[in-house]
Parts: sequence; structure tokens; C-alpha cells
Amino acid sequence: MKSICVIPARYSSTRLPGKPLKDICGKPMICRVWERASLAKSVAEVIVATDDERIFQAVEKNSGRAMMTRADHKTGTDRLAEVAEKFPDVEVIVNVQGDEPLIEPALIDELIGEFIVDKNLQMATVATELTDAEEMKNPNNVKVVLDKNNDALYFSRSLIPYPRNVGKAKVFKHIGIYAYRRNFLLAYAKMTPTPLEQSESLEQLRALENGYKIRVIKSSCRFVGVDTEEDLKLVNEIYRKGEM
Repeated sequence: MKSICVIPARYSSTRLPGKPLKDICGKPMICRVWERASLAKSVAEVIVATDDERIFQAVEKNSGRAMMTRADHKTGTDRLAEVAEKFPDVEVIVNVQGDEPLIEPALIDELIGEFIVDKNLQMATVATELTDAEEMKNPNNVKVVLDKNNDALYFSRSLIPYPRNVGKAKVFKHIGIYAYRRNFLLAYAKMTPTPLEQSESLEQLRALENGYKIRVIKSSCRFVGVDTEEDLKLVNEIYRKGEM
């Protein structure tokens, strides 16, 4: 089963302009993400998908592979689908965010493994347990509740499940790493945005509202997405100490 990893990357960022090109121990962040993803054993290729020539050149200069995509995409999924159209021989596509320079390669392999085991699976993602009360309340931390088969029941920026009886159910934070069967991804990108998706501003709800299952892998990996200068400093420190 041929799989590839695609890293959508845009130059603009509200909180951290030029984020993909921010330096992490001597290399642009997007190149660090590419390097980490390339260590996964199950992917035939890792591609940065961008609409910015500066990002394209930075990746190519650092021996990575980049692909120019259209500038009018509204979401990363749309950009991902454009790349998927060019790879008809690929069965599974993994979407890694361009601001995850600590991405664990084994997690990419684990996601792909779910599709090998379950031939009917169309989409999968990742979650990690939350234990800090403030983190649970933070609407920037998307929460997900699961059924007994670890398929997502719902994603929300609100605290779910509501702790009426404390300690009865764990709280899981959704990590925005996705894997799709190629044919589903192409269809998914063409689906009309749905009410819950628009209300929560969470694109993955479109799949649930259309009746598709999303498998969720529980992970204890360290996730430090870069959204602020403080995040950038922390990641640089982790790289300097060799703790990736």
C-alpha cells in the first residue's frame, strides 16, 4: 500500500507572520518538519505543498521536496487534495501540519498501519490525554470524545465530556495530524461545509456530519505546535538539547 506525507504550508500567519521560515537551530521550521516526517518508514515520499515561492525555495535548498499549489485554497485540506490528484497510484495520504517540528515519525507509521488493518477505514487522526484544568477549558485546544472502538463521536472547542461526575471519563485533546484514503480525501474536499463545522470552525466535523467515521489513535507523544514566539523558543531549546 503506497502512502505519502503532505505538509501544507502558507507564509501568512496571524500570530506569527512568516511562520514556516522561522529559524529552528539553523534551518527553517518547515524544513525541520519535512526532516522529521521523512524518518517515517511507511511513506514513499514527503512533500511540502505551498503557494509561496519563498517556502518552495527554502525546502528545495535544504534537500527537501516541495510542490507549488494554487493560492486560492480556503483550507489545508483543499491544498492536500490538489496534491492527491497528482498521485493516482497512492492509497493513503498523511497530512502533517507545517508547525509541528517535533512530529514523531513512528506516529505517522501508526496512522498508516490503521488503514492496513481496517480496509474500510477512510480517515484517521490523533489525540492525547489532557489532565490540566486550564488546558481543558482553553478553546484553542480542540477536544474529542470517542466510542469504544476509538472512533470519534464529536470534536469541540468546549470542554467535552462535561464533568458532571468527575473522573468518570478522560478528556482528550485532538492533534491535527490526519490520514486519508486518497479517494475519500478527494470526495471530502468537495463536500459542502456543514452547520456544526461552521459553528465550531472545525473542518473535521464535516466528515462526521456526513456519516463517516474518524479513527482516533491515542498518543503520549510530546506535541509542541508553533503558534507564538514563546513556542518557537521552546522548540529551539528542545532541538538544542537533542530531545526530539
